[in-house]
Amino acid sequence: MEKSKDKVKEPFSAYGSYSYADYLSWQLDEMVELIRGRVFRQAAAPRLIHQRISGKIFHQIYTFLQGKNCEVFTAPFDVRLPVSSKDLDKIDTVVQPDLCVVCDPEKLDELGCVGAPDLIIEILSPGNNKKELQLKYEVYEASGVKEYWIIHPDERTLLIYTLEGAKYQPSRLFTLGDRVKSQALTGFELDLDEVFGEL
Repeated sequence: MEKSKDKVKEPFSAYGSYSYADYLSWQLDEMVELIRGRVFRQAAAPRLIHQRISGKIFHQIYTFLQGKNCEVFTAPFDVRLPVSSKDLDKIDTVVQPDLCVVCDPEKLDELGCVGAPDLIIEILSPGNNKKELQLKYEVYEASGVKEYWIIHPDERTLLIYTLEGAKYQPSRLFTLGDRVKSQALTGFELDLDEVFGEL
């Protein structure tokens, strides 16, 4: 007899602290992330506008990277951000960015990426703004992610944080009509009319 979903005990508590080893042991139908040991659920499946923007950017980056050492990945793709050790039971942050670019092949393994990608792009969705704008900002900065792009699909805007020393410096707010250059991917430009047009 099949158990009803509301009676199935979750393998984690909202107040617990967990590692990547714990995360790998869970069999879940939903996507979750760990940020400093805390579990964060994906609020819902990404909206259509989110998927269209993600697809357009992925295509442009993928095309640009042909013949280069870097690779672009799209969620779901585990990015582990170790602090003191790469042991699975010592890593307490694993995120699934909408898009990320990794230029060091030593950071890639069968489980995803271990260490900071060169570029991370997050597309805001209803309900995840605090996670993207505060919690992930803090761990990406501390982990050494060179560039962090935050896209607001409804407002058609892009904000870039570039790591200078140990701190992020924000760009101006980009929108329709702008061509955006990446410092992490030398030579790459993103035309926001192509990204935000006809959504």
